Amino acid sequence: DPRLEGWPLMSSPFPTTFIIGTYIYFVTSLGPKLMENKKPFELRQIMAFYNFSVVALSLYMTYEFLMSGWATGYSFRCDIVDYSRSPTALRMVRTCWLYYFSKFIELLDTVFFVLRKKNSQVTFLHVFHHSIMPWTWWFGVKFAAGSGLGTFHALLNCIVHVVMYTYYGICSLGPAYHKYLWWKKYMTTIQLVQFMIITGHIGQIYIMDDCPYQYPIFMFIIWLYGSTFLVLFLHFWYHAYTKGQRLPKMARNGISKDQ
Repeated sequence: DPRLEGWPLMSSPFPTTFIIGTYIYFVTSLGPKLMENKKPFELRQIMAFYNFSVVALSLYMTYEFLMSGWATGYSFRCDIVDYSRSPTALRMVRTCWLYYFSKFIELLDTVFFVLRKKNSQVTFLHVFHHSIMPWTWWFGVKFAAGSGLGTFHALLNCIVHVVMYTYYGICSLGPAYHKYLWWKKYMTTIQLVQFMIITGHIGQIYIMDDCPYQYPIFMFIIWLYGSTFLVLFLHFWYHAYTKGQRLPKMARNGISKDQ
């Protein structure tokens, strides 16, 4: 997309790949080794600021996605990429890039786990989710920034993150606010519903007649992403809440200390 010419990190996928590779190495190997003989960091104030900042950013991106198409003309059906330089199209390009960049900010989730020695939280599901999103979104922004079919999952993800990071933010405020955190289990439910909706929405591409979306491979990638994480989160749900292998700590002491 020539409209992305000169934009940060858009020249090639290698800077994104390097950042993600460094992230994976730090959170799975280097970070835990560095923290092995050190006391965990107390990061409550930093985390409160971070979490509520992500809430604000997610709210802003939700608004921008709505104003760039989802509340101003998208049909939830066959909405192809608008490569024009109209104000609305360029607004969607900027929003897509911002969403892509926000995935790097969210890598701090795992860094905080490592610095606080919450290594049990650095699971395959967590690291895979945080790694695959910015990498696949580089290609989405580079080639197809702006379409209903390609951005619905991002809009939904922003809405879900408003809920999730509000929870994390309240949790990081301290024990006085823990009585408001009885709804942790429902966050997993919200995530499951998110992936069900994403998979259903993108699955339309296989039953719609003559939808001329410019990069069908992206539709398959989004469908694969949605269905894969649906299975992974169902697996998490089963072991956490059905078999009871990871019961919410709030059931025992009124609060989850995962964050």
